[in-house]
Amino acid sequence: MLVAERHKKMASLVNERGSSRVSELSRIFKVTEETIRRDLEKLETEGKLKRSHGGAVSIKENDLESSYSEREIRNVQEKMAVAKEAIKHVSNNDRIILDASTTAWYMAKILPDMPLTVVTNSLKVAMELATREKITVISIGGTLVRKSLSFVGPQTTNALDCYHVNKAFISCQGVHPVRGISDSSEMQALVKKKMSEIADEVYLLADHTKFGLQALSWVASMQSVDFIVTDSKTSENQLKDFRDYPVAVIQPIMHHWG
Repeated sequence: MLVAERHKKMASLVNERGSSRVSELSRIFKVTEETIRRDLEKLETEGKLKRSHGGAVSIKENDLESSYSEREIRNVQEKMAVAKEAIKHVSNNDRIILDASTTAWYMAKILPDMPLTVVTNSLKVAMELATREKITVISIGGTLVRKSLSFVGPQTTNALDCYHVNKAFISCQGVHPVRGISDSSEMQALVKKKMSEIADEVYLLADHTKFGLQALSWVASMQSVDFIVTDSKTSENQLKDFRDYPVAVIQPIMHHWG
């Protein structure tokens, strides 16, 4: 494959997926990680993508939320695996928060009809749970973001101040050992930050593609996270930098930390 062709395909792949890791791109294009890093440097200079810790992120995701339809088809199996693990930590009479992420929506799709209170800023989550008789749904209003069918803004964060939940399930665009949790949307980041503040326990929903990435807007530090719920593709190497934090990792194949 010619260099120019590789660059074009690489930019297209990163922008389509939202993010990619150097190791992953190295496997796909069958070149060394060093070559990939040089490629990413050039593509960043050309404004085709943005480099991140351990990989690259889409430039369109830095200032725009990708639409729900786009996000629904990205890493579906991984997100569903995360949702299935997270569901195991929801108990009768819990008061929980589900954010406007596709992973939280997958959780809503498979939540059994049980005595539960769910607070959400997502129209899709609220609609999904509308048929469950035992679940009380509290929908937080605000300014509607059409692309993600969710509410954001000061009205949303102010409304969240009225509540206290025992568990918050929030997703992100990036989880980094130093920078913490980040999101591509500044408005969603502010809502997620408030959600984490009003919960006794914070469950971070992050599949293996989110680790090491730093998105545009900061959400919260790793100190505010109690559990990281991830899929089985997340390696020990990706998790080792989080050992210094009192955070437990939940994944289909459990990693036992000493």
